[in-house]
Amino acid sequence: MTRVDLAIIGAGPAGMAAAALAARQGLRVTLLDEQPRAGGQIYRDVDRAAALRGDLLGPDYTHGATLTAALKHSGVDHVSGAVVWAIEEGFALSYTKDGRGAQVMADRVLLATGAIERPMPLPGWTLPGVMTAGAGQILLKQSGVLARRAVLVGTGPLLYLTAAQMLRAGTPPLALVETATRSDLLGAMRHLGGALRGWRYLLKGLGLLAELKRGGVKRHVGATGLAIEGLARAEALSFSAGGKSHRIACDTVYLHHGVVPNVQAARSLGIAHDWNAAQACFLPRLDIWGQSDVPGIYVAGDSAGIGGAKVAEEAGRLAALHVAQAAGRITQTELDRQAAPLRATLARERAVRPFLDRAYPPCPEALAPADATLICRCEEVTAGDIRNYASLGCVGPNQAKAFGRAGMGPCQGRYCGLTVTALLAEANGQTPDATGYYRVRAPLKPVTLGELAQMDQTAQDAAE
Repeated sequence: MTRVDLAIIGAGPAGMAAAALAARQGLRVTLLDEQPRAGGQIYRDVDRAAALRGDLLGPDYTHGATLTAALKHSGVDHVSGAVVWAIEEGFALSYTKDGRGAQVMADRVLLATGAIERPMPLPGWTLPGVMTAGAGQILLKQSGVLARRAVLVGTGPLLYLTAAQMLRAGTPPLALVETATRSDLLGAMRHLGGALRGWRYLLKGLGLLAELKRGGVKRHVGATGLAIEGLARAEALSFSAGGKSHRIACDTVYLHHGVVPNVQAARSLGIAHDWNAAQACFLPRLDIWGQSDVPGIYVAGDSAGIGGAKVAEEAGRLAALHVAQAAGRITQTELDRQAAPLRATLARERAVRPFLDRAYPPCPEALAPADATLICRCEEVTAGDIRNYASLGCVGPNQAKAFGRAGMGPCQGRYCGLTVTALLAEANGQTPDATGYYRVRAPLKPVTLGELAQMDQTAQDAAE
């Protein structure tokens, strides 16, 4: 079994930046990532796609190539296609790759697992033809595929970016249906002073909106009563906006109302988490270096709290510096010297976040779905089922597993966890912190007996 100074899970901006910096400080680094090529979701397949579709995806995307290039260091072992399914005592990371199990031991671990799109359970959201905006981004980046006759639904800057990219590709969306209201934007104005420190984000957003207006993309603001119609597949979106009822016939619906930290790995290690009301999700409890209350475990990037690609990049470097100091590779004085400009950049990049969180809140109808709406797709549990469990005495998500298997499917609660917490908290009149979240255990991802057997065989071969 290989032993390294630092194991990193996730080759997005935080993981790549941390791996490159740690290696330059003389640390032996193993970078484990599920994708065949580095980049994470934001820079997915950037080394190949930048040359093919860089003009559509923009300079923010092609910047990722500078991070992938920095991974070409002798101190970095980038293991692609690696699905980490357990982190055991002593920091033994178990993973599978190409049908075989393997392990790596590490003195310290950095979780850079990124974010997942917040599920948007609405009537009809499980129909074929409905996907997240992030899934649409994956299709575009990896395959150059964009849906025709699509409607974009939800809230947040990603919808504007996706719509603009579709427009540039010659397949503009039929409409942009936004759940955020003008009152949300007015409420965000109290954070405008801080947002002006991140004026580049504001300018970029205004540029996207201007591009959509020039392209004739219809926008509906403050939409309510959202429902996706269809029998065998999505056929139309119905909603109310501007005091009128609307129905848009379509073939594809892109849903998006923000992203939330992917906390499964952190939860499995027993790291403390706290409810963040501004982002309506749980965040791991960390110090200024990204170190958790479990000694030797760090979290950086969007898995530590949503901040965006640049924040993730700098936070990864900050965590790597602290690991280097803890390993005796740099002094405290050198740590502070190198950390100072990173902290300055982080403060500037994070300044816009309160404005964005307030201007683009999650869709209320998706946070508290109607009773008939499925919220746990794996086990086909509805919002009404969860409310009924509460009436029978269920007070938390772990009890909900016993009442009706919510969170026990293949995704292990990744996509229903926050909804279950919210529904139970509301029904029981308690806070999300008091309600809690699923207790996450290994395996974090499905693993077969064959893969386990191959891991044992690999260990025997190494011993011989």
